[in-house]
Amino acid sequence: MTRAFAALCARDLFVWWRTDLVAFLAQALVSPALYLLVLGRVLPEVGEVREDFGASLLPGVLALALVVPALQSTVLPLAQELSATRELEDRLLAPLPAWAVGAEKLLLATGRGMVAALAILPIAALLLPTGLDPIAWPVLLLVLPVGGLLGASAGMVLGTLVRPDRIAMVFAVVLTPLMFTGATFVPWGTLWSLPGLQLATLANPLTYASEAARAAMTDGPHLGAGWIATGLAVSTAVSLVVGLRGFVRRVVL
Repeated sequence: MTRAFAALCARDLFVWWRTDLVAFLAQALVSPALYLLVLGRVLPEVGEVREDFGASLLPGVLALALVVPALQSTVLPLAQELSATRELEDRLLAPLPAWAVGAEKLLLATGRGMVAALAILPIAALLLPTGLDPIAWPVLLLVLPVGGLLGASAGMVLGTLVRPDRIAMVFAVVLTPLMFTGATFVPWGTLWSLPGLQLATLANPLTYASEAARAAMTDGPHLGAGWIATGLAVSTAVSLVVGLRGFVRRVVL
């Protein structure tokens, strides 16, 4: 089982690295880079926001670059494989249980999200007027795999619960609220004057990834470590269980 799982991972990693890496990075980094340019560089330059706004913006953009590509790397290929290409039928012939095939897809998507998140750091160093603040790397390196797995698991939930012909519509409807209610552009604590919105953001798993990155990358306000750890653990565990169960149900029945 271990050798078959490793072979699937190696094959998908090789194909991604040789054929899809450039396209993936372009797709994953264009929006975060533009957020940093417009919100973190242009607006401070023209005096519309504080000069240090980019420092509080960057962790949220990094969380966005971590979670969303991981989500996309699961939900979109899964929708194709369940409807058009039927590639999953070949994978299920491997000497692996069905859940392990799903776990391999989650592992690869998590790695993609981590690559995108790390790639945003040199872009931020070039675009932000004040550069990067000192980073607590042990904390950030703990956040990256958890946030990537969160995004990948959420993508598997969408990919297995929604009909393939409706996935594009649902994905578009879900992605925008996810981005703008996830403490991406402002720290969660600064929303105290909007208590309804502040409370609603706690239901968004991206909030905890953004605040975790904020804790690792800035000295500014952020959610407490206990809230962050609980939010990430619960949302990741729920998405993982629901996603893998849905995957097994879709491919076995």
